Amino acid sequence: MKFLLPVLMSALLALNASAQSHPDKVVYHIDNAGTQATKGLRNIRNHLDVAPETQIVVVTHADGVDFLMEGAKDKNNPNVDYGALVSALKSRKVRFEICEITLKNRNLNKEQFSMDADYTPSGVVRVGRLQSREGYAYIKP
Repeated sequence: MKFLLPVLMSALLALNASAQSHPDKVVYHIDNAGTQATKGLRNIRNHLDVAPETQIVVVTHADGVDFLMEGAKDKNNPNVDYGALVSALKSRKVRFEICEITLKNRNLNKEQFSMDADYTPSGVVRVGRLQSREGYAYIKP
């Protein structure tokens, strides 16, 4: 028993060091900007305030892409400028991705969107791959 305690303590310390060296990875999924964007951006800011090492990807599709358009504001609170919020999160290494299928289906073009956004061929496929292949936790605000 005397020897078991030091072994257990060493194992716990090793697990803690391993957890700290592998930051959490989270995908935020937004498909309706009107109901999810402001809340989601606030959640992400709070998430990073508590766990700043977290790797976050925001995947948007359908109506969720709207908050990434140039000049977009919250319809319920016009004082909320999405561009400023997205830029602030981008500076904290948050990645924003727009579904190209949505662009095609809605006749939108990349010039309508913030330079802070990247593109993915399919938002739904991207969310699935981040979860299944890359170990990202899923959050839908």
